[in-house]
Amino acid sequence: MKNHKLLLSLICLLLGIAPMMGAAPSPAKQSFEAGNGTFLLNGEPFTVKAAELHYPRIPKEYWEHRIQMVKALGMNTVCLYVFWNAHEPQMDQFDFTGQNDIAEFIRLCDANGLKVIVRPGPYVCAEWEMGGLPWWLLKKKDIRLREQDPFFMERVAKFEEKVAEQLAPLTIENGGPIIMVQVENEYGSYGTDKPYVAEIRDMLRKNWGNGVTLFQCDWSSNFENNGLDDLIWTMNFGTGSNIDQQFARLKELRPNSPLMCSEFWSGWFDKWGANHETRPAEDMVAGIDEMLSKGISFSLYMTHGGTSFGHWAGANSPGFAPDVTSYDYDAPITEWGTVTPKYDLLRETLQKYTDQKLPEPPAAKPIITVDQFNVEEFAPITAGTKNIFRSENPLTFEDMDMGWGCAMYVTTIPENFKGGKLKFNDLHDYAEIYLNNKKIGTVDRVKAQNEISVPAMAKNDTLAILLEAMGRINFGRAIKDYKGITNSAELIGYDATIPLKNWVIATIPDDYEVAVEAFTKADKKADNSEKAPGYYRGYFNLDKVGDTFLDMSTWGKGQVWVNGHPLGRFWQIGPQQTLYLPGPWLKQGRNEVVVLDVIGPRQTVAQGLNKPLLDNLNLNTEADNKLQNLAAEKAKNNVVAKGTFNAGNGWQTVKLNNSKNGRYVVITADNTYGDDYVAIAEIYVLDQNGKRLSREPWMVGATSEVRRGNHTADKTIDLQESTYWQSASGKGFPQSLIIDLGSDSTVTGIEYLPCDKSGAPGAIKEYQISVF
Repeated sequence: MKNHKLLLSLICLLLGIAPMMGAAPSPAKQSFEAGNGTFLLNGEPFTVKAAELHYPRIPKEYWEHRIQMVKALGMNTVCLYVFWNAHEPQMDQFDFTGQNDIAEFIRLCDANGLKVIVRPGPYVCAEWEMGGLPWWLLKKKDIRLREQDPFFMERVAKFEEKVAEQLAPLTIENGGPIIMVQVENEYGSYGTDKPYVAEIRDMLRKNWGNGVTLFQCDWSSNFENNGLDDLIWTMNFGTGSNIDQQFARLKELRPNSPLMCSEFWSGWFDKWGANHETRPAEDMVAGIDEMLSKGISFSLYMTHGGTSFGHWAGANSPGFAPDVTSYDYDAPITEWGTVTPKYDLLRETLQKYTDQKLPEPPAAKPIITVDQFNVEEFAPITAGTKNIFRSENPLTFEDMDMGWGCAMYVTTIPENFKGGKLKFNDLHDYAEIYLNNKKIGTVDRVKAQNEISVPAMAKNDTLAILLEAMGRINFGRAIKDYKGITNSAELIGYDATIPLKNWVIATIPDDYEVAVEAFTKADKKADNSEKAPGYYRGYFNLDKVGDTFLDMSTWGKGQVWVNGHPLGRFWQIGPQQTLYLPGPWLKQGRNEVVVLDVIGPRQTVAQGLNKPLLDNLNLNTEADNKLQNLAAEKAKNNVVAKGTFNAGNGWQTVKLNNSKNGRYVVITADNTYGDDYVAIAEIYVLDQNGKRLSREPWMVGATSEVRRGNHTADKTIDLQESTYWQSASGKGFPQSLIIDLGSDSTVTGIEYLPCDKSGAPGAIKEYQISVF
């Protein structure tokens, strides 16, 4: 009998088949699909409990630690974006290795028993540089992003093919963990273009196969604009939203469809110059508990935010609101990977929805401190120059084939100038202005500045602009965000306007290699008593390694590298004053710190703290009185409409009986439906054709505001329906929102969206609208 078995095995081996006797059974075919009112995993009802994680925002050495934290929380799925610009930093140069090894990240999810949802864009938003689109697309000036532009679609097709090569073998039908793939991302907040969305769908079908489950996400107010009949529809909304209302229209159209919130926002992102954003743990958990009790699937965005290392933090729009480096997001798992009260409360709730005891979270990574050390070795910023261009008109970074960093724009004054203003059309993003090597002013796009007052200048005086680019806008139509002096510059005098021409432009990329090379070009012991803009280098020694938080509170504005690893941007205005420094990037013995500071430090020192400083503003946080004073002076005398809004949620429109021309629009609440504060989620102003005016040039203010929890006046124009302006409680009425349109416009009405929470708290009852 023994010999018989050996002979059978030999025959099977020669024939290339598996022997029947004693062989392990082949795995059953797996599947994931939409069933009647529920998702089906291998034919059985399955509620998706997904955690959003972003592999580029987590050091690779910590990937599995964060995945295990998600598993211990009670999640059964990981949801993730695929970041095109990280994988194709230059055209046709693809990188899926190291920190970009997304397939390895997904295999780790699988090894820990978690399913995966992949969102390959091409656009992802995510408060990430240009929403994930590569900057080099902008080298083609006439490109139409996120449309059926031939060049854009050609590049998208190549990228999606490369992604599928990495990930399609990991779909559930191939025995892997990937259960769903998303088509584009929140396209309704960009436009209405079903043919474009359909072409992205077709690309994914071609590359991933017909068996993969595809879905698209949008908001409840706009999902019908681009919803394709053959895709699963999911909704995005945040903590505190009225969940039944969010799904009401979908249930009307598709009563048997599974319901899923594909982004349930746990917190919010931070921007430079504003307070750290938070959302209450109880509200977040209550929303998840309600969804699970009703069989609604969800993905918690973010469960762990991580860090936008290097130059990857984007910027919000309208206007220009650059995001900080930390992507902590007030998520259940902190930026550095520790549990929070949110985590504990959510874990307790998720335990109710499983019969198995949840595993304990993995131990937290060690945290160390680093004693204060000097960072005094200096090289002037011009030592980082890589290329020099001469041009009659200013060039953008994209013109000069540079994605990120700084540039020095230099010209000579062509004729005597008696003084007046230096105006840019437009400058992106931050500049220090020098006349004959003396600083004369600053231009900051965040403040909507495009000009400064300047003194008299003589012919052949030297004007130099040290310009730093920040993250490209990642949301809305403004994602086509060129960097540098993007148009022109001119001197506007009391009796003359002088165009500035004949520029010499030096590029200064933000690469670590460029920074190190700068020190070889400079006298390392050069006197720098004035703490000038430039490169700084210092060292510290360690006996043991661990996570720490590099304190940059004595520095101006710029970027940091430690042992060659980019930590991200810092800016003295806050709220973030430290940068997360992961332990795996440190070593026993000597460690190197390199700082690029475009303003110059107050002190050339740093230290490693045992906790982050994420909520320390270093500027006047009082509301801008200019708009308030205007409202007080002129609003009462320029009322163009009075009336009463309906109670409850949803958009409402006010049309003026007669159009009115003006630059300022004031919406005044005389009272509300029972609350002692006003809450407005979004406001649009209608033009002479009844269309929405662009909000890009707007500035907004309010008579009062709550400066925490996404409740400042700018939330009324941030394109996010779940954030809202809230006037301060107990201040009485009236309360006003004041809009500076940026220039005179014809106004024919407004569109108003109250807070989207159940019952629309703070909804305006009686109103007045003024235009002047």
